[in-house]
Amino acid sequence: QVQLAESGGGSVQNGGALRLSCVGSGRFQSGYCMGWFRQAPGKEREAVATIDTADNIDYLDSVKGRFTISKDQANNALYLQMNNLKPEDTATYYCACSGTYCYKNRLGTEDDYKHWGQGTQVIVSS
Repeated sequence: QVQLAESGGGSVQNGGALRLSCVGSGRFQSGYCMGWFRQAPGKEREAVATIDTADNIDYLDSVKGRFTISKDQANNALYLQMNNLKPEDTATYYCACSGTYCYKNRLGTEDDYKHWGQGTQVIVSS
């Protein structure tokens, strides 16, 4: 089984920055497809940024140029640097792992990921 533990959420003002971290354990392997998703109150969960085994990266259009996904394979870690945060970025953010090696040329969807973290809340005030 793969375990994922997120950290780094919090409350910031419009234009602020946060860095989310996700550390994998158990049967986790750093080459697995990974991603960050978010779910705002009353809305469906959506993919924010995904990275595949070959480090192909895709972003949700609304976060392009503001968010950066990255991996630290030596530490089984996945990060999401979020700059210039906006109130519409307010949501619970989830780390996701496919549990497999995969290669994608598109933003991942929920169905691509088998393992999920518990979520970390991000609140951006105007």
